[in-house]
Amino acid sequence: MQKKVQRLLATAFFSLLFFNLQAQPTDPPTAKDKPYKIMTTRQQVTIKSTKPIQKIMLWTINGNRVVEQKEVNKNNISFNVPIRQPNFFLMIGLTDGKIFTEKIAMR
Repeated sequence: MQKKVQRLLATAFFSLLFFNLQAQPTDPPTAKDKPYKIMTTRQQVTIKSTKPIQKIMLWTINGNRVVEQKEVNKNNISFNVPIRQPNFFLMIGLTDGKIFTEKIAMR
């Protein structure tokens, strides 16, 4: 009888622990949540930020890294994309430690 109670308590404890540790769903950041704006024209990307940008990385949908710049420390940056593809992923790291990643389309 005592073992059944112990099992029941252990099951209840781990069930509560499991449900409390599950990640809460978060909504993707909206335009007003992001401290930057991305503009694309042909093969050029321009990023304007309200906070200093520390690093940027651009890679293809297949995962090939195309552009990487570290220690930028500016609020605005422009760079040319050396290959032609319609979509890329862009990672922006700010000096305050926040990192934003999003899919961008080249127009």
